[in-house]
Amino acid sequence: MEATTLYDRLGGADGIETVVDEFYDRMLDDEQMQPFFEDVDMERQRQHQALFISQVAGGPAEYSGENMRAAHRELDLTQDDFETVVSHLRAALAACGADEADADEVIAAVRGLEDDVLCR
Repeated sequence: MEATTLYDRLGGADGIETVVDEFYDRMLDDEQMQPFFEDVDMERQRQHQALFISQVAGGPAEYSGENMRAAHRELDLTQDDFETVVSHLRAALAACGADEADADEVIAAVRGLEDDVLCR
């Protein structure tokens, strides 16, 4: 039986958790991105990101954190920072076995929030 939702194709909650862990490992290894996480509770951050990806992938979890603009307002992110995030997320998805079309769906959801994340 073929998985019917993006959430299922990403491996459900466990698969998304693996992607999120891979994503934040990459982010925290990136000197450009490290300063954004200095005072962040990473366990909580990983949980919020997993809920967000689950929601955009059609899963049962509902993201209940701050809206994107409020959550990123004080970070003063640049377009280059945003592109780095997208690049790390795409690489994390690939490393965890997501096919390109499924990764494109997740990235499209993230790109749909670009103006809010960059507070434009």
